[in-house]
Amino acid sequence: MARGENNVRHTQASPARAAFAVHVTLVAQVLSLGALVIFERARGRDLAVQLAAFGGRPTGADAEAVVGAVTVFAVLMMLVAGTSIAVAAAYVTWLVRVRQANDRSAATGPVAAAWLIPGINLIAPAVLVDEAWRGARPPAGRRGRWLALLTGWWLSWLAMLVLVTVRLPLGSSELDLTGVGMLELSCSTLAALLCAATVRELTRLQRGSRAPRPAEPGTVHAFSPQPHPASGSTPIGRTG
Repeated sequence: MARGENNVRHTQASPARAAFAVHVTLVAQVLSLGALVIFERARGRDLAVQLAAFGGRPTGADAEAVVGAVTVFAVLMMLVAGTSIAVAAAYVTWLVRVRQANDRSAATGPVAAAWLIPGINLIAPAVLVDEAWRGARPPAGRRGRWLALLTGWWLSWLAMLVLVTVRLPLGSSELDLTGVGMLELSCSTLAALLCAATVRELTRLQRGSRAPRPAEPGTVHAFSPQPHPASGSTPIGRTG
C-alpha cells in the first residue's frame, strides 16, 4: 500500500473533527433543554390547564388563545429531540474514529451493539471508551484521574436516563406538559460537561501520541544525508 494512501486513511480516521461535532451538539442539546424548562416554568402549567379544559382539542376562539403557546412548545420539543439524536450520532461517529485511530481494522459493529442492545448499553459504551483510552498509550500516572472522569460521566448519564425514563412518567400529572424541570436540566448539564471532558481528554491524548517526537541531541537518523568534505580538503587519514 502506498504511503500516500496510508496518510489519507490516517487523516480520515482522526477523531478531532468528530470530537468538535460532539461538543457543538452537546451545547445545542443543553440549550434546547434549558429553553424547554424555562417555557415549562413560565407557561407550561397554564397551558396544560387550558388544554385540559378544552379536552385537548381547542376550537374557534379557544384555539386562537393557545395556538401560539402550543406552537412554541412543539418547536421546543422537536429541538430537544433533534439535538439528542444529533448528540448520539456525533458521539458514535467519534467513538468509531477513536477506535480506528488506535487500530485501523477496528469494526464499527461493537460500537453500535454497545449502544443499542438493552442491558449491555448500561455499561458497554464506557468500557469501549476506556479501552480506546488504554489503546492510545497514555503516560504513566494518569489512570486514576481518567477513571474518575469516566465514572463521573457515566454515572451522571445513567442518572439522567433514570430521570427521563422512570421519574418523569411516574411523577407527571395533568397539570404538567412534560414534567421536565431544574433537576433534569442540572443532571443533563453535568452529564454534558463530563462527556465533553472525556472526549477532549481522549482526543488530545491520541493527537499527542501521533505527533512526531523531537530527536534527542546527537541522534543521527539512518537516512539523513551525510556531510561531504569540502572541495580541496584532504580526507582524514591521508597525507600528501
